[in-house]
Amino acid sequence: MKTLRDIPIGETSTVLKIHGTGALKRRIMDMGITKGTEIYVRKKAPLGDPVEVTVRGYELSIRKEDADILEMS
Repeated sequence: MKTLRDIPIGETSTVLKIHGTGALKRRIMDMGITKGTEIYVRKKAPLGDPVEVTVRGYELSIRKEDADILEMS
């Protein structure tokens, strides 16, 4: 399974599934990340946390724990 954390900088990928549950899944979905959404990886911090992405035209920073629940194509 490839997650958002595995996507290299400068590439775009599509969300296949969100593996989280409860409040975590709801928070991710409230940020506009849903199944079928394209995510462009802009930057990654030196230690991989956080990951800066572009989703639906706006920039967002996602913790690596949150990035791990996003299954990508």
